[in-house]
Amino acid sequence: MARPKRIWMPGAKYHVTCRGNHRNEIFRDNEDREVYLQIVRQSLSRFRYCLHCFCLMTNHVHLLLETTDVPIWLIMHYINMSFTHYMNDKYELVGHLFQGRYGAEPVHENDVMLFISRYIHLNPVRAGMVANPEDYRWSSYRMFIGQESADLVDPRPLLSQLGADVHFRYLDWCRTCVETEAFRKHLARQQGTRVKQGPGTVNKV
Repeated sequence: MARPKRIWMPGAKYHVTCRGNHRNEIFRDNEDREVYLQIVRQSLSRFRYCLHCFCLMTNHVHLLLETTDVPIWLIMHYINMSFTHYMNDKYELVGHLFQGRYGAEPVHENDVMLFISRYIHLNPVRAGMVANPEDYRWSSYRMFIGQESADLVDPRPLLSQLGADVHFRYLDWCRTCVETEAFRKHLARQQGTRVKQGPGTVNKV
């Protein structure tokens, strides 16, 4: 039985996730990540959609994008197939790189997109890979806080919701989330640690 097509209309927005087959890694080195972003750049020129933010993890990818007049499945087919061909050629692999079909959650409100961008950008912190999101090279976070030029993404529709001094406000908003007790406890569970209540050290169990 054929799979149903994604719900799509011009201007539709999606939180897209692509995961490695059998939860295996998608990227093996930084060159792979650079090539993936170059393919995304080519897809932006080819299909004229808008990428609002991204994060490349080891075994999955997050993209927050807004289509124009090209369906999302054409965009994602181009990205995933192009990158799969590159990986198979480079590492002499066969078979699927990605686990099934990509996930695409429709997003209907701009304020929801702002929260999704924070969730995406805090993925490396949540996974215990870095202490601060600006320390992670392979996301658009530093473009959101003004540390890098936003030549690949367009954060303006999201940042405009924060009023004046948007770069600092976004940075402060994300840092406040990282500093919450619930977030710190989640990190402790991820890293096999116990977090003391209030100020204090993080100890191994």
